[in-house]
Amino acid sequence: MPQIKIRGVEVNDICSLSKKLIDELEEIIECPRSYFTIEHVPATFIADGDIVKAYPFVEVSWFDRGQEVQDKTALSITKAVQGAGYENVDIVFTVLKGNDYYENGSHF
Repeated sequence: MPQIKIRGVEVNDICSLSKKLIDELEEIIECPRSYFTIEHVPATFIADGDIVKAYPFVEVSWFDRGQEVQDKTALSITKAVQGAGYENVDIVFTVLKGNDYYENGSHF
């Protein structure tokens, strides 16, 4: 945890940016890299009946770490994705509550 899901970015681009991104997020969030997951989510974007070029959309699910850490995390992700050649990046954070998150049958 945190779980990062990325759509609208080529899987090879995610692989290329992933190490440096997690290096930065380890410092910002102050949790070990083994807690992070990055998932490529294949997506087809459709507008007016046509398939259109996707734009980067990143979902971060995590336990609340405060606005300052969230802002720094969003900036780090934005810079990483833009550095891979994507102009615009949308990010949404979903805050999980410990008693709603279970690992091996036990909640946090």
